[in-house]
Amino acid sequence: MSDISLASLASPDVLARASKIKLFLMDVDGTLTDGGVCLISTTGGSGDATVSEMKVFNAQDGQGLSLAHTMGIQTGFITGRSSPAVAKRAQELKVSFVYLGQAKKTQAFEECLQKAGVTEEEVAYMGDDLPDIPLAQRAGLGVCVADGAPELKAICHFTTRRPGGRGAAREVVELILKAQGHWEEAVPLALA
Repeated sequence: MSDISLASLASPDVLARASKIKLFLMDVDGTLTDGGVCLISTTGGSGDATVSEMKVFNAQDGQGLSLAHTMGIQTGFITGRSSPAVAKRAQELKVSFVYLGQAKKTQAFEECLQKAGVTEEEVAYMGDDLPDIPLAQRAGLGVCVADGAPELKAICHFTTRRPGGRGAAREVVELILKAQGHWEEAVPLALA
């Protein structure tokens, strides 16, 4: 990969930060999804209503997280909502760390660092809103999705071109692998 194409991805500072990443943590709603919360109500035979949640995940994000795993970059979800759909998607993508129902995310972030055996400098964290600010400030590479909160964008090192739920996670994985010189090696390893 030429230096020109790398330079077009991000600033030299962002590329230097991305080159150190060993763990990619992220929020879910608004980053891996478009942020919409779809509640589906069904009525059973007895008239009792059941409410289910539906999440829509982007296939390119999935491919990116799968490639991260293949290339030895650990991944994790730290999200405020508790969702069986998120747990299932994490299982499908071999996500190493899954923390659901986290009103405050700092403890989960610290546990991920400890379990992964990495320093803050070796962590990328991607979010979309105000609760993500403390983690983005601590991460070696703080990332905000294109349609994220202005307050988060202001403190992050990098803002994706793509919005949440539309390939932002894939964009970050590509940035990391390209900065580390592993993208060309990763491409043929992609699985359907």
